[in-house]
Order: sequence, then C-alpha cells, then structure tokens
Amino acid sequence: MATPPPPLEFEHTIPITARPEAVLGAFFDPSVLPLWWDTVRSVTTPRALGVYAVEWDATPFRDELLGTLGGVFYGTVMDYRPGRSFSLAGAYWLPPDSLAFGPMALDVRCRTWGTSTRLQVRQSGSDEGPRWERYYRVISSGWETSLVALKHYLERGRPPRGRAAGRAGRSERRR
Repeated sequence: MATPPPPLEFEHTIPITARPEAVLGAFFDPSVLPLWWDTVRSVTTPRALGVYAVEWDATPFRDELLGTLGGVFYGTVMDYRPGRSFSLAGAYWLPPDSLAFGPMALDVRCRTWGTSTRLQVRQSGSDEGPRWERYYRVISSGWETSLVALKHYLERGRPPRGRAAGRAGRSERRR
C-alpha cells in the first residue's frame, strides 16, 4: 500500500528583537498590517470567535494555476492569548478570479527567546493536486518575505525600503 503524501503546509520561525505583545499585536493592528503584509483592508478581532479578515489588491498578472493573486484571506479566531498566540480555523483564501482555497488553519506563536521573541507561523490544511502544491509554494515565499518585513518594521520602527505605506511590492507577491 502506497504511503500518502505528507500534508501540505507552511511553517516558519523567525527571531524578532521586540516584545511578544508587539509581535503578536502586529497581526491585529490595521495601521501596521499594510506595512509588513501589504494589506489594503482588514478586520481583525483579537479574541476567541473573533473575525480575522485581510485583503490585498489584485496583482496585474495571473499565475497559471492560481489565477490573479491578491484577494481576501479570512477565518475565525478560535484561540487568542495576548502576547503568546492565536489560532484561526475555517480559514479560506478567496483569490480575485478563481476558486477558493480552504478550509485551512493558521497558528501564530510567540515565545521569549533571550532578548528577543521567537515568532512561529504555521498554515496548514489542504486538498490534493498541483493547484494546492502551487498554492503552498507561492504562500511560503510570500510569508517568508512578509515575516522579514515584520521583523524589519518592529526592530527599526519603519517598513523596509521600497514598502512605503505598504504599497510597494504588492504586484510581485501575495496570496
């Protein structure tokens, strides 16, 4: 009997020299989200059963399997622990012009690590096939770039060069 392929997921850990409260808070602050995650709109409620929805502009290009990138990512906050963690369930990505991806889960954890915070982000849940494999390749790259931007913002107090007001770079990446 063939072994099933491992589930598709993204997981990344990055140290950030900032308090855990600031790191986790950046996922919920509508004025900070555009600076590191390139969002154009968000409704994020930091509490159990809260809404978590972020939106990106549509890209001017189309991916051959995913269509136009951008759109909306949303889910329900199932668990929220200030300065420590939050989890989303029933998460979906609604691309601008193709079928939705989901349901998925998103887990974000912060742990004090010396003088910094170790941020761990894990997104999981999938179906099978080339479209889902491509989705995880694209979001892995997007998440890594965004987490580096978050680190830069929290450690230096400003977005990385070329991300003024969170608008630059949106056409080259996003969910």
